[in-house]
Amino acid sequence: MAQLRHDYQKFVDRNAEIIAVGPEGPEAFADWWRKHQMPFIGIGDPQHVIAKVFGQKVKLLKLGRMPAQFVIDKEGRMRNVHYGESMSDIMTDEEVLALLDEINRE
Repeated sequence: MAQLRHDYQKFVDRNAEIIAVGPEGPEAFADWWRKHQMPFIGIGDPQHVIAKVFGQKVKLLKLGRMPAQFVIDKEGRMRNVHYGESMSDIMTDEEVLALLDEINRE
């Protein structure tokens, strides 16, 4: 998350928005968000409603929800889906930014 915060302007420059969804309740999530000064949207999802809609995997032996990243274009089409197999299995910001550059060239 710190890297996303650091690179946030690069996403904005590509006409993109970041939305992070976490398993915490709304109050705990909002407190963490303020404490870490996250510039993008964060949504608490303690009932896993959003996670279920997007098919996010839960592996209790690997700390709970596995990372899931989606790039959705302005027409609502999924342009990229990445389901992580571990907490460290995520696309880098550079990979996502390159994908956004490709989408913006279309």
